Amino acid sequence: MSAMSRIKLNDISTMIHYMGYICLFLGLFMLTPIIVAIIYNETNFIFSFLVSGIISISLGIIFIKFFKRYNMSLKVAMFFSTFIWLIASFLGALPFFMSGELSFINSFFEAISGFTTTGFSMFNPIESTGFTINFWRGLTQWIGGLGIIFTMIIILRSSGTSIMRLYNAEGRSERIVPSIRNTSKIILYIYLILTVIGFLLFIISGLPIFDSLFYTFVTLSTGGFGITSNSILYYNSPWVELAAMIVMILGSINFALIYLLFKKKFREFFSDIEIKVAIILIPLFVIIVSAFLIKFNVYGSFFENIRFGTFQVVSAISTTGLQTAFYPDIIKSWPAITFFIILISMIIGGGSCSTSGGIKWLRIGLLFKAIFWQVKSFLLPGGAVIPKKVNHFKGLKVNNDLLRITGLFVFLYLLVYVVSVLIVLCYYNNLSQVLFEIASAMGNVGLTSGILTPNSPDFIKVVFMVDFWLGRLEIWPVLLVILMGVTTIREKIKFNH
Repeated sequence: MSAMSRIKLNDISTMIHYMGYICLFLGLFMLTPIIVAIIYNETNFIFSFLVSGIISISLGIIFIKFFKRYNMSLKVAMFFSTFIWLIASFLGALPFFMSGELSFINSFFEAISGFTTTGFSMFNPIESTGFTINFWRGLTQWIGGLGIIFTMIIILRSSGTSIMRLYNAEGRSERIVPSIRNTSKIILYIYLILTVIGFLLFIISGLPIFDSLFYTFVTLSTGGFGITSNSILYYNSPWVELAAMIVMILGSINFALIYLLFKKKFREFFSDIEIKVAIILIPLFVIIVSAFLIKFNVYGSFFENIRFGTFQVVSAISTTGLQTAFYPDIIKSWPAITFFIILISMIIGGGSCSTSGGIKWLRIGLLFKAIFWQVKSFLLPGGAVIPKKVNHFKGLKVNNDLLRITGLFVFLYLLVYVVSVLIVLCYYNNLSQVLFEIASAMGNVGLTSGILTPNSPDFIKVVFMVDFWLGRLEIWPVLLVILMGVTTIREKIKFNH
C-alpha cells in the first residue's frame, strides 16, 4: 500500500468538509471591502469583491453540505494545514486578479504574502492602489496573523480530537485553558482587544482613520504591508513610529503570555524563557545598532540615530517589515555590523504562538540552555544528573526529544535558507541582497533589498512564495507531505519491478 493511499476517502472527505468552513469564512470577509469601496467612492472594485466572495461562499456551502467529516489523525491534520494556506491564498488572490490590478501569479503572490504575514508586495508603485484594495491587503494580514485554521476552530461548534489536532498542526501548543475551543476564544478576545489598542494608539499618534486601521492590521499581525512606497517613513513622525513599535512588540509576544498580563501575573510573565530571551536580545541589538549609527553619525543627531536604529531592530525581530530605513541606505550608510544585526534579527524572529515568524524566542532560549547543560555535563561526574528545567507557560517538559526536535528544526530552517539563497543567486549576482531578501522571506518579515519586483522571473516568485509558506508552517507539515510523496514514488517503483 502506498503512502498516499493511506489517506483514505474518509480523510479526503473530512479535509474537504473543513475546507468548506475556510472558504465560507474567507468569502464573508471578502465582502467587507465593498463597504470601503462605497465609502471612498471606488465602486469599480465592488464587482470583483462581490463575485470573489460569492465564489468562495458557494464553494464553502457545497463542501460543507456534500462532504462529511470524520475523526482526523495528526498526519491528516498536518496534510490539511499544509495545503489550506495555498487554497486560502488562491481565493484571496481573486479580488486582486478580477479587479485587473495584478496578473494571476502576482495576485497569488500578494495573497500568500498577506496571509503568511510576510509583507512583500507586487504593487509598484503602491500609491496607485485604492483604499479598497489596500483594505483587503491589510485584512489578509490581520486574518493571517490570527491563523486561518485557528479562525476556523473558533467558528466550529464542535470539539474533540480533530479540533485538537488541527490546533497543533498550525504550530500551536499552549493551552490557556484545558479546552482547545475556549483557548481559541480567549486568544481571539486578546487579539481583538489588541486591535482596538493599536487603532487608538495610531489615532492618538496623528494618523487618519483609514491609515490607523490599516497599520493596526499590519503591525499587530507583524505583517508589514504599506500604503506608500516609503512605508512608515512617509509620516516622518516619531510618535507614529512609537505607536507602531508598541503594537509590533505586542504582536510578537506569545498570546498565552499576554493572557498572564491580563491576569496581572507579572512574575510568571517576566520569568518566562521567551520573555527573558526578548528582554536580552531586543535591548542588546538596539544598543549595538544605535551605538554604531551614533559612532558613524549616520543621521546627524544622537536622537535620530537611536530613533532609526531602534525602529529597524524592532521591525526586524518582530518580523513585521515596516521600514524607516531602506536597503540602499542600510548597505551604503549603515556600518556593516548593523546590517548583520538586522539580518540575524529577522532569522531569530519573535515569540511562539504569536503572529511573528522566524526561528522563535523559545527555540533560541532552549538551544542556549542546552549548550549550558552540555558544558556543565563535561564538568560533572559521568553519573551526575543535570536537571533540565525552564520557565514557560504552565510548565514545559524539557527532555532530550524536545531538544533534539528543536535542534533539527533550526538545522532545517538554516538548510532551507541556504538552498533558497543558492537558487536565487543563480538569477541575482549580489550576495548581500540575496542573503537579506531570503532571510526576510523565510522569517515572514517583508523587509526588502529591492531585488524582487513585479517583473522578476516567475520562478523566483515561486521560490519566495515557497519560503513564505515554509516559514509560516514551520517546515514540518510540508516535510510530511514531501515524505509521503517520495515514499509513494518509491513503493510504485518497487511494485513495477
